[in-house]
Amino acid sequence: MCMRTLSVRFVAVPPALCFLFASLASAADRPGAFTNAPSTVVESDARLHADGKGWRVDKARIVDPKRPRVLLIGDSILNGYLKPTTKALDGKVYVDAWVNPYCQSPHTNKLLAEVLANGPYDVVHFNMGLHGWQAGRIKEGTFEPLTQAYVEVIREKLPNAKIVWASSTPVTVKGKPTELDPEINATIVEHNRMAAGVMKRLDVPVNDFYGLLADKLEWARGDQFHWKPGAYQVLADTTTAYILRELASKP
Repeated sequence: MCMRTLSVRFVAVPPALCFLFASLASAADRPGAFTNAPSTVVESDARLHADGKGWRVDKARIVDPKRPRVLLIGDSILNGYLKPTTKALDGKVYVDAWVNPYCQSPHTNKLLAEVLANGPYDVVHFNMGLHGWQAGRIKEGTFEPLTQAYVEVIREKLPNAKIVWASSTPVTVKGKPTELDPEINATIVEHNRMAAGVMKRLDVPVNDFYGLLADKLEWARGDQFHWKPGAYQVLADTTTAYILRELASKP
């Protein structure tokens, strides 16, 4: 396991937002427990902060049980494109989100099963990568089998769901957003390559986040990992398109 665990709590927000936020903050004025929310981790690398509302599970408030449900899984990049994606799908799809700092591990796959219990979901769109590049976080030789096992957990728990994998976004030099970080980004590229091979074998569609932003580095924020609103809108647009396409292909 990459990191230690904390308890999960939630905060209710106005119904107009159609979300219940399972916050991972420890504030005493946040009572209650979120059903089927996994324990979470503290990211020990200060560069990889949550960059938003924190690590959490967001669960849409279901009003129409016939409306399709989608689960978005990702790291802090998901915080950037979650809102525009949800807005684009408003009235068509209920969107849940698991924003987390996990990398490939048996523990991650166990927690995934717990999150999926909040379904059923019609589409699961997932990304994981920006928290797994440090040496030793993912045991050598396990990246591909653990990634395959992740997909297999989804298929076991949600046999009727469509699955889409999104590649990890580019990593730039701190303070020089138009330059790719030669060390970290090289690992991201290799991990994307290995994961794409797994998805090809398992017949999982690929939403190429990396390719979408590789020639748009001027949209990088300068902190190495995060992006300006224009980049997140691009990710939201393609994520929305993939979700609607997969829903249309369901029998």
